Amino acid sequence: MHLIGPDHLPLEAIGVILRENRRLELSGEARRRLRHCRSYLEQKLERSDELFYGINTGFGSLCNIRISEADIEQLQRNLVVSHAAGTGDPAPPEIVRILLLLKIQSLCYGYSGVREELVERLIDFYNAGILPVVFELGSLGASGDLAPLAHLSLPLAGMGEVWYEGRRQRADVVLQLRGWSPLVFKAKEALALLNGTQFSTAYAVWCLLESRRLAAQADLNAALGYDAFHCRLSPLDIHIQQIRPHAGQKAVAETVRHWLAGSAIAAAEKNNVQDPYAFRCVPQVHGASRDALAHVEQMVVTEINSVTDNPNIFPEEDLILSGGNFHAQPIALPLDYLGLALSELGSISERRIYQLISGQRGLPAFLTDNPGLHSGMMIAQYTAAAIASQNKTLCMPASADSIVSCNGQEDHVSMAANAATKARRIALNLERLLAIEFMVVMQALEYRRPARSSSPIEALAERYRAIVPRLAEDRILSADIDRTIAFLREQ
Repeated sequence: MHLIGPDHLPLEAIGVILRENRRLELSGEARRRLRHCRSYLEQKLERSDELFYGINTGFGSLCNIRISEADIEQLQRNLVVSHAAGTGDPAPPEIVRILLLLKIQSLCYGYSGVREELVERLIDFYNAGILPVVFELGSLGASGDLAPLAHLSLPLAGMGEVWYEGRRQRADVVLQLRGWSPLVFKAKEALALLNGTQFSTAYAVWCLLESRRLAAQADLNAALGYDAFHCRLSPLDIHIQQIRPHAGQKAVAETVRHWLAGSAIAAAEKNNVQDPYAFRCVPQVHGASRDALAHVEQMVVTEINSVTDNPNIFPEEDLILSGGNFHAQPIALPLDYLGLALSELGSISERRIYQLISGQRGLPAFLTDNPGLHSGMMIAQYTAAAIASQNKTLCMPASADSIVSCNGQEDHVSMAANAATKARRIALNLERLLAIEFMVVMQALEYRRPARSSSPIEALAERYRAIVPRLAEDRILSADIDRTIAFLREQ
């Protein structure tokens, strides 16, 4: 069980919640804040004739139109229905799960004016594994991720679709199965659900959690490559890192040194004076990506622990303020940076693959025993190059774009959702590319026998060879790539 509330939620805690499939429960402080804020809002609406955006007015450029008290519930329902205009592929269920978690977290701070009952229903959905069908296309990252969050909200009222028990089903049917009545959205509630950056941030969280594993895999691949390509260890020397002490660079050099400690291949005399940049500059290139990811994590964690709807309600100060916390620029720029950092890990990985199959340093061309009759790892490099090239294309920054919407009211938008979905594609591509490099470098190490690498590397190679045998003659490599991906996910 994880007590969710206004306490700071770090990325590590989200990873634990997801990995251990922990159930959520509202903390006592969250309940107090939710009740206090809702009570204040209801009293304010009873006693004041003031216009409050989206509470008793229309939305967007219709913000000056007063809505009667009798129509407020209809207004909230209409908001969800009208904004559910998403299209394209459904967001993966693992993303929607994070999305639900982040929306709950944001509402628990008690500045949004929603009822405790609504947050409880979101928690019920999360705990029961009822994941709304949310589409990837539709958000400008302007007034938050409006269309995706509308699709997230529909099932609460018995509309739309959900993933449940492995199937895509109508929300009203699932509610009946659970014995739950559809919610009726009260004043401000639909607006609080739809405003927010949780869709884009959910992708950022997924990418950051995955990037930790991928960055570690990239470092391991580089260590394997140092032995397979007979590289000098001088670029990893601590003295070099001390005079350019970027945190990422120092960490990568230390990691690669650790993997190679005790390697007879690494200790052997080398004939080459210097190595290609794809090996020699691993600390600098991998390290820069690690530093970029650290910066992105700092921005994303701040966003996770923020209130990003509008207007915001401050009961203690007797204030209801319209602002711009829904604008996703603070997450759009980091998402573009994240994609670039991951793409660069793939770019240098592909170059190491190319060097390993090029017939240098005593390695046969394309890492096959009989080049010509067999093509060996030739086309694996083609695939790696295609992936690296696609990632470079995906690195075009979405946040550089803006399109006017809502009749000019929303005249600058962040495009964070486009940055988010691109970043996930880059991460998935990088996983495939690093698996190809791992497959190739393990094949290259076969040609260094009987010399041995370090004990951890040799143990890893033994486990891998039980899954993917040495390539003695040509076979279908796509199956080897898939098995390699699965193998590396389990390490």
